[in-house]
Amino acid sequence: MYIPRIRQLPKRILYAVSQQQAESERVIAWVELVIVLLFILLYSSSPKTFTRQHSIFNLSEWQSDCCTLWELIQSEPVPWALGIYLIFSALRLALVYRHPSHNWHAYLAIFMDFALLYCLIWSFHIQYMQPAAFYLKAPTMLYVFIFIAIRALRFERRFVLFSGLCAATGWLLLMLYALYHDSTQNLMTRNYVEYLTSNTILVGAELDKIITIVCVTLILAIAIGRGRHLLIEAVFESSTVQDLSRFVPETVVENLSTSEERLQAGNGEVKEATLLFTDIEGFTSLSESLPPEQLIQVLNDYFSIIAEPLKRYGGTINQFQGDAILASFNIPISAATHAANAIQAALAIPEALTIGDITLRTRIGINTGRVVGGLIGTSDRLTYTVHGEAVNLAARLEALNKDYGTRLLITESTRLSAGDEAFVYQQVDKIKARGLTHSTEIYTVRLKQSP
Repeated sequence: MYIPRIRQLPKRILYAVSQQQAESERVIAWVELVIVLLFILLYSSSPKTFTRQHSIFNLSEWQSDCCTLWELIQSEPVPWALGIYLIFSALRLALVYRHPSHNWHAYLAIFMDFALLYCLIWSFHIQYMQPAAFYLKAPTMLYVFIFIAIRALRFERRFVLFSGLCAATGWLLLMLYALYHDSTQNLMTRNYVEYLTSNTILVGAELDKIITIVCVTLILAIAIGRGRHLLIEAVFESSTVQDLSRFVPETVVENLSTSEERLQAGNGEVKEATLLFTDIEGFTSLSESLPPEQLIQVLNDYFSIIAEPLKRYGGTINQFQGDAILASFNIPISAATHAANAIQAALAIPEALTIGDITLRTRIGINTGRVVGGLIGTSDRLTYTVHGEAVNLAARLEALNKDYGTRLLITESTRLSAGDEAFVYQQVDKIKARGLTHSTEIYTVRLKQSP
């Protein structure tokens, strides 16, 4: 299937893609909120190994002049960072639901994610009163990869690349700060064992983390490029299937999309089905009295009304022929009670329809018999239809309504298949239609009254 470039896609396809992206952004916002709640849970439940000089939960310290706000923050900075992060995540979640199509808050969220995460990591050496090199070994750094990975849900490389840029730049700044802050203590080392077992800095190890961040970012960006193409292809095919189902039966579209082999002309099935044929009484004179534009509008409104009960009772509209409709029951959609369903659909169609100042009366013929349903046409243009004497007889019954002054006629085979439980039949005549080797009784029908 040909998939146009993103700039060539119709607006409805672009809108569907944007809806998928907006949904992904909402998922990302929820993940961010869950992460900060997880941070808070882990921090609050873990034993503290540092000495609190001041506490934000001690009201007497707030009311006295023994400490400033900055001293409170320095004493235990993690709760402050987590609190700010929680507020931002909640606001961000509200924003993606209120303005889902805006991208600026996505960039802001990425920047704030890493800014708050790195501020949290940076605060460790203050809280635990250690050299700045202490925070470079914090396992919290692994959350960097989570924040990069969740951007892959958006299927847009720019957000992953921006996340990787923020992550790599942020860790580089943390490393440079540690080098500058501890420059008087000469904490740099080239010994890997010493680096792992002390508050020293191994520049190569920190650069290795940055290189890993960059590599993960690039790999995800490449994967997203491929995934975005698949997303657009899936949306495009889904839209095409929806459009196609307006021209051929939905079951045929499903078979077409799931078939192992390409469907070709001649593919079909033979089975017993019930055929329903409708026509508008006096349509020829009506078409001569209306301008073409109004005639088309009247037909569209009429077909919309008639199609509803047909679909409700499991019928498949195969053809619109001028003012007529050919619908089939039990093919292509199987239904054991197909004859009864067809009668129920026919009785649900209003006898007279008023569209504007025009009144339309519908005549219906129903027959049950063996038909062949399948694709016909050329190698590059196919249509689904049903063929057989049963179809011709249904059309013939519709026309006979004019002779008998009836609205609905069914055959003996339809009566036998539908049964007598729900309907009352009245025989009209016994006919031998053209092409048939035997005669058949024809009936009018109505619903049986409840006792």
